[in-house]
Amino acid sequence: MTDTPGWASPGSAPSSEGREPGASGPAEPANRPGPTEPAPQPGSDPQGPGSKWSKEQPPAGQWSAPTGAPSPDQAPPPPPPGPGWGGPQPGGPGGYGVPGGGYGGPPPGYGGGYGTPAGYPAWGGGWGGPPPAAKPGVIPLRPLGVGEILDGAVSTMRTYWRTVLGIALAVAVVTDTCLVLVQGFFVNDALARTSLDGRTATLDDAYQSLRDSMIGTGIVTVISAAAVIVATALLTTITSRAVLGKPVSTGEAWREARPQIPRLAGLLILLGLITIGVIVVGALPGFLVLLSGGSDAGGAALFALGILGAVVVAVWLAIRYYLAAPALMLERQSVTKAMSRSAKLVRGSWWRVFGIQLLAWLIANIVSAIVTIPFALIGAAVSGDGMDDFLGTSGGHVGWAFLIIRGIGSLIGTTLTLPISAGVTVLLYIDQRIRREALDLELARAAGVQGYSTGVPGRVPGS
Repeated sequence: MTDTPGWASPGSAPSSEGREPGASGPAEPANRPGPTEPAPQPGSDPQGPGSKWSKEQPPAGQWSAPTGAPSPDQAPPPPPPGPGWGGPQPGGPGGYGVPGGGYGGPPPGYGGGYGTPAGYPAWGGGWGGPPPAAKPGVIPLRPLGVGEILDGAVSTMRTYWRTVLGIALAVAVVTDTCLVLVQGFFVNDALARTSLDGRTATLDDAYQSLRDSMIGTGIVTVISAAAVIVATALLTTITSRAVLGKPVSTGEAWREARPQIPRLAGLLILLGLITIGVIVVGALPGFLVLLSGGSDAGGAALFALGILGAVVVAVWLAIRYYLAAPALMLERQSVTKAMSRSAKLVRGSWWRVFGIQLLAWLIANIVSAIVTIPFALIGAAVSGDGMDDFLGTSGGHVGWAFLIIRGIGSLIGTTLTLPISAGVTVLLYIDQRIRREALDLELARAAGVQGYSTGVPGRVPGS
């Protein structure tokens, strides 16, 4: 066990604590009689020479031998205080050989329940179920429900708000500023060229417009991807510490996450290429039919079916490898091993992972829309083009006032929703490992929770 966010790689067993090397089996109690030491006889002095019985014994007459007749010198127990479990029964004056009626009450020295020692609750009373799970951080250390995963993500942002919101704000400033600049300098001109009159527009104009749009989109995509990769790495580290209840600063999170950032970038790029490749393969047959001059209706139908099937396969693969990023960051895995780990953790729980991810995506987009739409309306009112900017019908040109005000709303929305999305991913990964690999024991020991077993576990399932 280490204090890093990985909590030990799968398949590794934590070292045993508190036992000598080579020791096997449970420790013998210190007061057990030796093999050649005779057990004390009834009536003998339990505190005689060599005896290991405790000096504090219960008072005479309250505890009797479990079998055999009572001693002649022992006084019989007093009658029960009231009627027992019913009226007189056959077999005795008051019941089954018990004087007084019914089953009778328990003898003195026993608690309020039938056959229970003093101080313990009776049958049917005082049992409140198993004790609650330990909660050193933002989640209890047990399998989580959907609400607990969402609450854990929000609690992480609320508890470590300076670090979390600082990282999210930095990412939002970079991405939204680039988006505004690209929209203002590249996309506006490109859309203006495509709206030229057909009598004056040339093929070169259309080609240049398409090129400018692709360049602007590519710039935004690259910068946004780089910012999201860094934010994902940092927020994954922070969430893993929040589960243990340990504080972490931005500098500490950066030092923990920096060695894995190149691998995380490679993983996300690979997953993006896989998704694009699946869609291209699905659309290729219909596209080839359309190019060959075959039936337009048949080619269009084949193209649509190919796209639909490719989207289904891409979604299935996206959920299958949804936990690869936290596995790579927290277990210090390579790209391929992280993908394999995600596939093993998701196996048998695909629909559950899909449902939780979809719910988190819907919540994030609703929150973002609630924040962004009012700013877009204000920007449309302030801009000279009015609602044309908001609806995108202004002829291709969007005013700077609208872009800046809408960008401020987008910045706030991204700052609030990015930590929730990242937190849900990490907590879902932790939940799957708790369910499959008993990670809660490792987390409890890493958090210093008392009362958890420190024995050597068996082979970690799924490793």
